Formats: sequence, structure tokens, C-alpha cells
Amino acid sequence: MISEPEVQRLLADQVSQLMSGTGFLIVGLVTLAVAVIRRRSGGVLAVFWVGTWSAIYGLQRLNDCSALVRLFPLWMQKCVPYSHASITYLTIVAAALAFRELTRGKVRQFLTVEALTGLIIAIFGIGRFILGGEEYSLLRYNHFLAIFALIVTLPFVLVPKLVQQFGQLEVGGHREVLLAGTTVFCFEALYGNVVRFFWRSDTRVWDDVGFAVLLLSLGYVAIHRVYSGELRLTSIENELAIARQLQFAILPTTTPKLRNLRIAAAYEPMSAVAGDFYEFLPLDEYRSGFLVADVSGHGVPAALIASMIKLAAKSVAGSASDPAELLRRLREVLSGQLQGQFVSAAYLWIDTETRKARYSAAGHPPLMFWHAADGSLDRITSNGTLIGVPFEADCPVCEVSVSPGDRFLLYTDGVSEPENGTGEAFGDRRLEQLLHENRSLPAGEFSLQLLANVRAWQPASTPQQDDITILVIDVL
Repeated sequence: MISEPEVQRLLADQVSQLMSGTGFLIVGLVTLAVAVIRRRSGGVLAVFWVGTWSAIYGLQRLNDCSALVRLFPLWMQKCVPYSHASITYLTIVAAALAFRELTRGKVRQFLTVEALTGLIIAIFGIGRFILGGEEYSLLRYNHFLAIFALIVTLPFVLVPKLVQQFGQLEVGGHREVLLAGTTVFCFEALYGNVVRFFWRSDTRVWDDVGFAVLLLSLGYVAIHRVYSGELRLTSIENELAIARQLQFAILPTTTPKLRNLRIAAAYEPMSAVAGDFYEFLPLDEYRSGFLVADVSGHGVPAALIASMIKLAAKSVAGSASDPAELLRRLREVLSGQLQGQFVSAAYLWIDTETRKARYSAAGHPPLMFWHAADGSLDRITSNGTLIGVPFEADCPVCEVSVSPGDRFLLYTDGVSEPENGTGEAFGDRRLEQLLHENRSLPAGEFSLQLLANVRAWQPASTPQQDDITILVIDVL
């Protein structure tokens, strides 16, 4: 058993190795922590793999420190050779993946193959060590792979024309920083791997210096990419917030004041901006039209088309009393502007003076019509084709008589299509049930109750899957 003075002498001889190993390990762990904290930022994978590379390099240096290993309990000392072999084989995998995150094109493809090849060598090399005790049986292949990667990668960093022809360095305006670090490291590592490949030498004189220079350059570039990505993300979020305000500005701010009607609207976008739209087209205190539309897709493209529908609805308001004609003209105005997207629309016209209502739709969920007199419920379709499809079909019109206590419900498919944990959709039948159970609730309270039921139907961990629009119209 080695004496305490001998351990102290060994520690004194290996103090620089202990310091460098500990330093690289700490830097790697801190970098990994940053990557986890900023995991949603752009470019964070580069930070993650740089941290991983630094951490395993530090562990390797500590594994090589025999004085430190002798201070471990016996069971830990038995684990050190397995740790040493695993880290030795896997270092090139982490290195290739770190560089891969800073490149694009054929250079990225090459580094992907490099990482996969290194992983295969590592699996077989570690496996042979565990099964047969041959710790470095495939180490020559590992060194050869490292030499080949360095010879191929260095020209792409040194010669800009090669980068332009075969790939791209995603380092912003910091190519010089990466160039300096990579050049120092590549020459040092190339020398070290050539020496170990031919002479099996364990000399590590300049390894720490070369790796530290590379780590600083890679870390600087990777962190700058994350910071730049966060700035871009903040800018996008600010722009989306403005877009959200503008979109809400195109929606009606109040409901029209009509005799014998009470109207409530609920609007719940899935994201910052939505593809749902609704509009009121009042003619006078007795008559008004109610338009609901749903653009296919989500986000900014759908929101832009929803804004176009606002302008189109104003331009066709002269046909407000004729649902089929209004939808036909709406289709005509939007034709050629949808860029491959589709719009479903439903339009209801109510005349409280004549007690008549007319309804027509284009590929939209049915209108729910509750009859207070006999407690029955009608699902009115009167559907034509979606706006934007290559072929057109007239939208049929359904006319009904209205009486005090009747209720109309217009909605988009974001109400009926959400699924629960077992994959069952909310469905029109639950809408009918809610209309039956809450027939005495005022329009405003019912719209909020319906929205709450749709939210509760989905698992709490599931985000909203579609935009939701609800219009409730009560006949007094």
C-alpha cells in the first residue's frame, strides 16, 4: 500500500494536471447548466456539446492523475479504467458534434458521419474492454479518425472559398475568433494524435493549452449565437405582440345594439395571432348580419388572410340581407388572394321585425338553433364548398322563423375538435348537451361557460390546438 508521503509527493508532481482537469470539468458543467437554462434559445446545442466536450476532457485529465485515483475507495478505483476507456473513445464524438452545430451544408454532413463513425468505434471498443479486458484495442482507429477529421476540417476554417463552396460557418461575424482557436488546437491535436498513433506516447505537454484556446473560441462563438438568437426571438415576440394588438383591432369592439336581440362573443386565439374572424353587419336596429370565418392553418399567414376578410366583408356589406349572395361575393373578392389556403365561413341574417332568419355557410361547422317553444335543437348545415377550393358551388340558404327565447350558436371548429386524454373529440353532441343544460343562462354567461367546458375537456398539460370563436345570439 502506498504511504501518505508518497501520495503527497505524487500530488505535488501532478498538481498542474489536477488543476487543469478540475478547471475543464467545472467549465464544462457550468456550460451544460447554461445550455439547460437556455434550452429554448437558438443555437443552444452548440453550447451543450462544447460543455460536454470540456467536461469529458476534464474527467480524462483527472482519470490520468494517479495520485488522485489512489485516494479513491477501492470500488471507485476499479471503475476508473472503464471511465478512462469510455471517455477516450467518446471524446471525438463530442468534438465532432460541437463543430457540427456551427456549420451547414456538406461540412455539416461530413461531421455527422464523423460523429457516427466515432460512436460505432466507441461502442465496439468499450464493448471489447468490458468483455475481454482489452482497454485500447481500437484506439488506433480512434486516433486515425481524429487525424482524418482534423486534416479535413482545418482547410474549411482557413480557406473561406472552401466554406462558400461546400458549406457555411454559422458564427456570425466572429469567424476570426473561431479561426484562431481552431488553428491552434488543430495543429496541436494533429501533432499529438500523430505521435500517439505511431509511437503510443502519452505526452500531454501542450494538450491543455491547445484545448483551452479552442474552448475559449468555441464558447465565445456559441454563447454569442445564443445571445443573438435570444435578441431575434425577443424582436419576433415584440412584433407578434404588435400584430396581436392590430388583429384585435380589426375585430368588433362592441356588439350591435339591436331590438329584441342579445349578442355575446368569445374569441380565444391559439397563438399570438389567429386565423379566426368574426364581424357584425348591422343594417338598422331590427336587422343585422353575423359573419364567422376560419382560415386554414395558424399563425401569421392565417392572420393576414383574416385581415383580408375584414376588408372583403366591408366591401360586400351591400348584400348583407342575402347570405348566399354575400358568401358568393366574398368568395369572388378573396379569389386569387389566398395563396393555397382555404377559408370556411358561416353567415346568419336576422330580422327581428319580420321574425325571420336566413343562414348559409361555406364548409363551416353547423349552426346550432335552440327552439325555446318546444325545447328542440336544430343543426343547420346549408353548406357550400370552402372558399379557395378550385371548384365552386353555390351556398344553399336555410330560412327559419324565430321566437322569443330562441338561441343561435355560431362557432369555429376549435370548439368541437379538441380531444381529451383518450383522443375523443369534444364534438357537436356535447355542444347540444350544453345548450340544453344552460338554456336559461344569458348569452354572455353561456359563451364563457362553453369556453370553460372546452378548456376543461383537454388535459391540463395539452396546449390549445386551434383558434376558438363563439357567437351566441339570443332572441328576447
